[in-house]
Amino acid sequence: MEKGRFSVEWLAQSSRAGTAAGGRRGNGSGTCGAAHVTPPQPASRSRPAARAAPRRIGPAREAEAGGGARPRTKFSAVQLQELERSFREQRYIGVSEKKRLAAELDLSQSQIKTWFQNRRMKFKRETQDAR
Repeated sequence: MEKGRFSVEWLAQSSRAGTAAGGRRGNGSGTCGAAHVTPPQPASRSRPAARAAPRRIGPAREAEAGGGARPRTKFSAVQLQELERSFREQRYIGVSEKKRLAAELDLSQSQIKTWFQNRRMKFKRETQDAR
C-alpha cells in the first residue's frame, strides 16, 4: 500500500528528519516554532528618514471633502433615466453593459457599479415595505 504525501507516517518522518537536521526545534512555548518567525518589516521602515511631511488641508476644504472622501456624484436627469431603464431590463449589470453605459453617460465603471448596487438595495427596501 502506497502512503499518501500527507499521511501521518509521512508527517512523523518529515518531522523527525527536520529535527535531526537542525530544522524545527521546540521552543518551550508550545507555539510550534512561531516564536522563531520574523514578521516582515513595514515598508515605511525601508524608506529614507528624510521625508516631507504630509500636506495639511485647511478646515474649509476638509469639511468640503467630507474628511477625505470624494464628493457625492450628482447624476443628471438623462443619466438617471438611462440607468433606470437599464435597471428595469436587468438588475445585475454585465461587464460589457457597464462599459457601454460608462462611455455613453460619461461616468466611470465604478460609478455605474455602485449605482446598480445602491439601486438593488433601494428595490429590496421598496419590496419589503410593500409586504
